[in-house]
Amino acid sequence: MSTVIEDVIPRKVFNSRGEETIEVDVITTSGFGRASAPAGKSRGKTEVVYYPQGGVDQAVKKVEELVAPEIVGLNANFQEEIDRALHEVDGTKDFRVIGGNTAFAISLAVAEAAANSYDSLLFQYLGGQMAHELPYPLGNAISGGQHTQGKTPDIQEFLVLSHGAESFLEAATANAQVHRKIGDVLGKKDKLFNGGKSDEGAWIANIENLEALEILADTCEEVGSDLGFECGLGIDVAASSLWSGKERKYVYKRERKKRNSGEQLDFLLELIKKYHLLYVEDPFHEEDFDSFAELTKKTKDCLICGDDLFTTNNERLSHGIKKSAANAVIIKINQIGTLTDASETVEMAKANGYLPIIAHRSGDTCDWHIAQLAVALRCPIIKTGIAEGARIAKINELIRIEEFLGDRAKMADLQAT
Repeated sequence: MSTVIEDVIPRKVFNSRGEETIEVDVITTSGFGRASAPAGKSRGKTEVVYYPQGGVDQAVKKVEELVAPEIVGLNANFQEEIDRALHEVDGTKDFRVIGGNTAFAISLAVAEAAANSYDSLLFQYLGGQMAHELPYPLGNAISGGQHTQGKTPDIQEFLVLSHGAESFLEAATANAQVHRKIGDVLGKKDKLFNGGKSDEGAWIANIENLEALEILADTCEEVGSDLGFECGLGIDVAASSLWSGKERKYVYKRERKKRNSGEQLDFLLELIKKYHLLYVEDPFHEEDFDSFAELTKKTKDCLICGDDLFTTNNERLSHGIKKSAANAVIIKINQIGTLTDASETVEMAKANGYLPIIAHRSGDTCDWHIAQLAVALRCPIIKTGIAEGARIAKINELIRIEEFLGDRAKMADLQAT
């Protein structure tokens, strides 16, 4: 089968926030692939640069003038060779010449084109016959922090993880029910609640951190009881956005409280214990590996996850492993640029007992690739929202994959780290 790349076509499109982003088509002698790039609102400082100076227009130009001439004629089967060529064309560590989102879109479009050449689904092409485990969906039900404006919780995300479900469809259904019931509760609690939602489709309401957790905990218990399996909860603190380097404290504006690192640790331990949290993401700022390690050491049966801490970067994850900082890592491919780079981080995580969690970005597109990649890379959890068009695209794709796999489909083992 010939999978030689014949053309690379970039264009400007829009993400779920109406922001400009890049989409790339890759055409081979026998296949076609298309991918578009998302954008995060809360970004780690060590992420690759999204676009070259000049933005998306300049990125499109770079593909046409620099990238396409280098990869046209290469074999799409050799993903590592393609991704290496992207690094060589750019020539910088953070993709500031062609843009990390440019590299991301090209890398994924190449992989899809190669899969298409063999009439194979992406997860099959990349993962082989061993790829038959479905991830549990981790969904944002209530938003705060940088995902909102006005009087909202300081914590950025209040999340549901229906880990007791026996199928992906059951888990997605439970998450959707939790989301819907929370909307009803908020409407009764606050007469001024108007059904507002964040970029990710999570509710925006005039409540404080503990109120949000109480509502989420009660709703998860109710839905779990109705469906006959456990719905757990978690939070994404996005602590870098709360951290004041000048004061050396975490500033909770809504609570009117400031916490130093020790107080932040005690606060989080209290929340984990009281609400039986299964998941805590970015509990400390992105350079505080030591506090991540301390929290991980003092908790049991809770995923302490690094997003801004690691930015899908092998070097940062390696540093975290040496310090025993966290036990889970967010995988966002556009944080690092290429599929090969992200795959290496996933493998390092697994080899060292860290649970890899593939994730969307707050400003996403209806691109479904991370759903396929969650299965291909055997990530036990996918963080992809609950109710919003770009999130539903991923959720529905996983429902289709589960149907396609039939009796071979099984839910991932959350303990297999």
